[in-house]
Amino acid sequence: MADQQLTSLVEQMTLEEKIAQLIQLAVPFFEGAQESGQITGPMESLGITDEIVSNAGSVLGLAGAEEVIAVQEAHMRKNRLSIPLLMMADIVHGFKTIFPVPLAMGSSWDPVLAERSAEIAAREAAVSGLHVTFAPMVDLVRDPRWGRVMESTGEDPYLNSEFARALVRGFQGDDLSGDVNRLAACVKHFAAYGAGEGGRDYNTVDMSERQLREYYLPAYKAALDEGALMVMTAFNTVDGIPATGNKRLMRDLLRREWGFDGVLISDWGAVKELIPHGVAEDEAEAALRAIEAGVDIEMMTSSYVHHLPQMVRDGRVDESLIDEAVLRILSLKKRLGLFERPVRGADPQAEREFVFCEEHRQAAREAAAKSCVLLKNDSLLPLRGGQRVALIGPFAASGDILGPWSWTGSKEDAVTLEQGLRSKLPSGALAVAEGCSVSAMTRQQLEEAMKTAKEADVIVLALGEDSEMSGEAGSRGFITLPQPQLELVRHLKTLEKPMAAVLFNGRPLDLHGVLDEADAVLEAWFPGSEGGAAIAALLTGETNPSGRLSMSFPYSVGQVPVYYNHYNTGRPKGAPDAQERYVSQYLDIPNEPLLPFGFGLSYTEFENGNMELSAEEMSSEQPLEIKVSVTNAGDMAGEEVVQLYVRDCSGEVVRPVRELKAFRKVLLQPGERQEITFTLTEEQLRYHHSDLSFTSDAGEFDLMVGRNSRDTETRRFRLRK
Repeated sequence: MADQQLTSLVEQMTLEEKIAQLIQLAVPFFEGAQESGQITGPMESLGITDEIVSNAGSVLGLAGAEEVIAVQEAHMRKNRLSIPLLMMADIVHGFKTIFPVPLAMGSSWDPVLAERSAEIAAREAAVSGLHVTFAPMVDLVRDPRWGRVMESTGEDPYLNSEFARALVRGFQGDDLSGDVNRLAACVKHFAAYGAGEGGRDYNTVDMSERQLREYYLPAYKAALDEGALMVMTAFNTVDGIPATGNKRLMRDLLRREWGFDGVLISDWGAVKELIPHGVAEDEAEAALRAIEAGVDIEMMTSSYVHHLPQMVRDGRVDESLIDEAVLRILSLKKRLGLFERPVRGADPQAEREFVFCEEHRQAAREAAAKSCVLLKNDSLLPLRGGQRVALIGPFAASGDILGPWSWTGSKEDAVTLEQGLRSKLPSGALAVAEGCSVSAMTRQQLEEAMKTAKEADVIVLALGEDSEMSGEAGSRGFITLPQPQLELVRHLKTLEKPMAAVLFNGRPLDLHGVLDEADAVLEAWFPGSEGGAAIAALLTGETNPSGRLSMSFPYSVGQVPVYYNHYNTGRPKGAPDAQERYVSQYLDIPNEPLLPFGFGLSYTEFENGNMELSAEEMSSEQPLEIKVSVTNAGDMAGEEVVQLYVRDCSGEVVRPVRELKAFRKVLLQPGERQEITFTLTEEQLRYHHSDLSFTSDAGEFDLMVGRNSRDTETRRFRLRK
């Protein structure tokens, strides 16, 4: 279908038909769905008529090839102009084959791996009938109290941007029209959703525009530069105005400055929420604010369909705003090839063949292994042959390891840690006890755990958060493990046996009571469908841990937000001339995080050194080359992540103490040495100045290379302008 045909289609539509294209409804509204007709509670109050449904533009949360085909075919029979529906859902870290949560994937420091995971998720979702995924979520996160940190790849704008690009490539591929096994990507949540005050979901965001542009916007821009076709608005305010009604953010920045001409969709109910926010008196005003801001699709509220028609007739809303929104939606449908193939890639036979197939599960297993981060190891791991192992904890045999946003994933199909270890250890070498549930403990559970542990040579603890403790609406004021699990650790510690802890969770935790008590700690996050198999391979040494933290772990919640690229202040603690008291510090806890950004251990030892700079000065015409050698000094093959940071020593505005500019993940055999070369350009030294110009400063810079953001070797160079 040509663009002119789309314009002609818009011209044929009545005003009500056009506005109905702007609403997204859940599955029960549609004929052909298994839940069809089950309109109750809040959905019933929407006041949706059959006429609205027959002209609606998109469906939320429908998947399954046969059901999608039935719904689409029924809709095409009813729709006067035969305009197909868009099928959308949250395919965040897998469809049926669940990969590690994005924060874990960020800890792999492997964008190629992330791209492959998105490609597999797209393939499974597409054959099951979906067209659009509400992913990637690229919100920068600095507060682990916020439950949705698990949905981001971390606290660094550069690393997040690299993953944003990779995930968009994986979901969309190169040709959405020709490749029906891909999905349109919807980047979210625009903008700064991850900066809510107090780590509370849906909460206020208040920051300078320079801070917004410097840290929070780059990953969204990277996703759009990679071609993401949709954007979802955030729930939060930006500069005092809710994002969904923020004309300056959406029209001026997103559309005019960045040139985004794709579809903008609200998050669930966010248009109507302009009323409790306090910027709209009623639904009519909410609809007005959102359409003027450029929101094309209203998700699961009905302000548009009930109020925009009359406002157009009254002259309060220019019909051209409706037309441009409809045209963007129809253009996306054209881009997906829906006018020629309304059911697109939905294929019951392919669905049975590809969804949760062995090839996809192997990819999920690899991703899980590379996302785990070894946080501590006092010569306990890997486990040695002949040891009797006691696996104890609420996650020993639990399938609740998929994490939030694992919509069609099955806990019953997940490989548990018990199953994984039984496949690796000799018969009779593993004994299992629950010890406690996630948040409670009985005397019988404790007694059973102690008995099991006494008969073992080594204890492996399986601890963490259940999936409801993180994700959307999963904010927590205290981020330690639940008290019964800490009590379990203390009791088992009295046996004075070697003890390793495996953590299943969706956020950085305050690890007191675990990191100090256990001899080894492996951060497994929510590792997905193949988590137990991947972790067992790590514990037994079949696989060498290679993950590195993409978000700092706080010493305590009192430090939050704590992140590596902070400012120095005028009275920095640790300066050569610093006083003991009158410096920027806590009196009762350290300033530094418990575990820094980029941190992670291995079963082998790496030596980084011999850093060489191509010159002591650089310019826009003459980049700087940095060479550093890395050697595997141990006796096991392993992957090292060499990280390059820069500090502008004297900027026009204050600059962070260090910023990640590049990284390289390399696999080295025992004894192997490799020289790595980084190229640093003047463009990488630019930042937003006080007038928001994006330029660099002449002067001195510190260049740091190392294994994490804390342990680095430093050289100084000068930028000549």
